[in-house]
Formats: sequence, structure tokens, C-alpha cells
Amino acid sequence: MKATVLHAPGDVRLDEVPDPTIAKPTDAIVRVTAACVCGSDLWPYRGINDVTEPSRIGHEFVGIVEEVGSEVRSLRAGDFVIAPFMYSDNTCPHCRVGIQSQCDHGGFWGGPDRDGVMADGGQGEYVRVPLADGTLVSTREVPDDALVPSLLTLSDVMGTGWHAAVAARVAEGDTVVVVGDGAVGLSGVLAAARMGAERIIAMSRHEPRQKVAREFGATDVVEARGDEAVAAVLELTGGVGADAVLECVGTKESMLTAIAAARPGATVGYVGAPHGVEYPVRDMFVRNVGVAGGMAPARQYLPELRDDVLAGAINPGLVFDLELPLAEVAEGYAAMDERRAIKSLLRP
Repeated sequence: MKATVLHAPGDVRLDEVPDPTIAKPTDAIVRVTAACVCGSDLWPYRGINDVTEPSRIGHEFVGIVEEVGSEVRSLRAGDFVIAPFMYSDNTCPHCRVGIQSQCDHGGFWGGPDRDGVMADGGQGEYVRVPLADGTLVSTREVPDDALVPSLLTLSDVMGTGWHAAVAARVAEGDTVVVVGDGAVGLSGVLAAARMGAERIIAMSRHEPRQKVAREFGATDVVEARGDEAVAAVLELTGGVGADAVLECVGTKESMLTAIAAARPGATVGYVGAPHGVEYPVRDMFVRNVGVAGGMAPARQYLPELRDDVLAGAINPGLVFDLELPLAEVAEGYAAMDERRAIKSLLRP
């Protein structure tokens, strides 16, 4: 089959790789019908995360179950399924409290599982899914194609934006600030709106992203950064600050902005993968500002968000503004790297 391989920074190729097969009775084989490029894929693509050898890549996909192992009970061939960005058994102590991203037996796509068997990357034609019962969420019937982009976001970005809002304790009537205008930040805007926030301040300098933010429920847009952005938030809130802040970038500057924009007693929900982040602990202590979040347990939120998408209550697929055939995956990466696209959708 064909699958995406990152050979070196800036060097993404569609290579021939071995077809996956059922290796364990808990496996499933999924034929990928849609995948995408994630902002976190850009860290190794840009060389910020080390790339020491060619590696399979991609952790967001939906598709059709082709085959299941003898111990798989919740799935059957022909099911349409959504795969969260990690696989998990959904039964270990961490999974049972809703933190499937720390599953005792789970792992990431694009590398060997704990027994050394490849769990294929999502940006390919087929994927061997370990722990299929605990990992995959089905719609049973194949959904209308118009819903596929929104269902695909539930693999990662919508669940991650939702996690930021949950961690920040967004409540009905709140004023919420969202730091970051990538697909996760935009999903965070949508999550805050769905949770009943009255005012949502999106930080963005890019008109196409501002447009999506407003469609998702943003009431205000702040184009400034750093101290100027914090000053703008304070002006918009009468000097109070935000009731909840969603940090969806992961840099030192974005975290400092998020913490400074929070009102005393508020919580910053952070989901941006941290790179060089330092916390102003004294300021946080004095103002009673908390920080919560981390790697999103996308599997935990998937059933609820799936039902919202199928019911037409949310349309997170608007974050995709570029669709390409899988054969043009390199352009999908380049477009996001150069900020010509918010998020690239790939069709095998």
C-alpha cells in the first residue's frame, strides 16, 4: 500500500510500505477514507522535533473496517469508524477515569506497538488498529460525505479544543479567551460556544481564520500579541480579564499571554504541546490563576461529539480549507507550514 513517510525535515513522501494484516486477535484493519495533516505534524516537519530516520506519520483518520480479529466484539466489517489520535484499551485504570491518552497499553500511530508490530500511520491507505474495541468509535452506517470532514476532526483537533474548554471549566455565560487560531484554537472557540460561553475573544491575525472563528461563535477578535493582546482583553472586559482561557499553541509567549489574560481565580486550559514554556508561578499564586489540561483524551469525548456532528449541532469540519488527494500529501504539509491553509484534508 501507499503511506506517508517523513524522511527528513521538509521531506515528506508517499512511499510503498507493507500491507497491514491482523497480527493479534484484538486488531482491526481499516481502509482509510479520509485523513489529514495536524499542526503537531509540523514540529518534526520543520525540524523542531528531531527526525533521525524515515518514519511513518499521521494520527487522524476515518475509514471503513475491512477485517477484525477473533476477539473484537464491538465492530464488524463495513462499519464506518473514527480513530482517536492514540489507540487505547479503554479499560485500564487511566482509561476508566477518562484519560485514555495515558492508557497502560496504548500508544501512537506510525510506529511499532508494545510488541513490536507496526501500528500504521493514519496518512496512508490502510491501518492496522491495535486494541480495536477500545480505540475505534463507529457510526455503523456510512455517513453522508458532507459529514466526513467534521467526523474527521474528532480524531484530534475538535476533541483537543474540547479538552481545553473542559480543563478551563468553561461555563454558561462566561467570557472566554482563546489563544491560538490554528485548527485546535478554532475548535476551542466552537467548544466554548457549545458550552454556553456568552463572550468569546479569539486571538488571530489572519482574516480567513478570523472568519471561521466568528462562524464558530467568536464575538470579538484581538489581532495584537503579547502585552498588547493582554491589554486589549482587559479593555474588552472592563479591566477584569477572562473567566476562562484556552491555550492552544504551546509556546512560552502564548502561555504567558493566556495566564495574564485570565481574571483572578480563573483557569487556563492548555492543550498546545509545550515548547520552551515557563510559568510565572509567583503571579499565578498571587492572582489564584490555575493551569490544567495536557494531552487530550480524544477517545473520551468522541461519542458525545460524534452525536453532535451527526445531529448537526456542530460543524467543526469548517477548519479544513484545503482538500487534496493523498498523492499530494507533500503539498498539504507545505501549505500548512507556509500558513496558506488552516488544515489539509487528504483523500486516499
